[in-house]
Amino acid sequence: QVQLVESGGRLVQAGGSLRLSCAASRNIFSINVIAWARQAPGKQRELVADITSGGTTNYAESVKGRFTISRDNAKNTVYLQMNSLKPEDTAVYYCNAFFGGDVYWGQGTQVTVSS
Repeated sequence: QVQLVESGGRLVQAGGSLRLSCAASRNIFSINVIAWARQAPGKQRELVADITSGGTTNYAESVKGRFTISRDNAKNTVYLQMNSLKPEDTAVYYCNAFFGGDVYWGQGTQVTVSS
């Protein structure tokens, strides 16, 4: 099993930056894929970015060039650096991990971008 704890969400003005953290309860080197997803009010949850154990990254078109996902295996933590934030980035951001045939989710962290 994997427990995930997100942090770093807060209120920020449009154009600002935030870095979200996802701390895992086990060595993330053993986790095939770790991803960030988000869910805005009244909308479906959507993938934002993911990163494999080998370091390959993938981004949603809406965040390419603005968001960067990275992982620190020594700290068992995955980060999401978010720059040039827009009001439409407002959502609860969730970390998830694909491990052992199961998907594990964190509790989420709220990001609010004011115009």
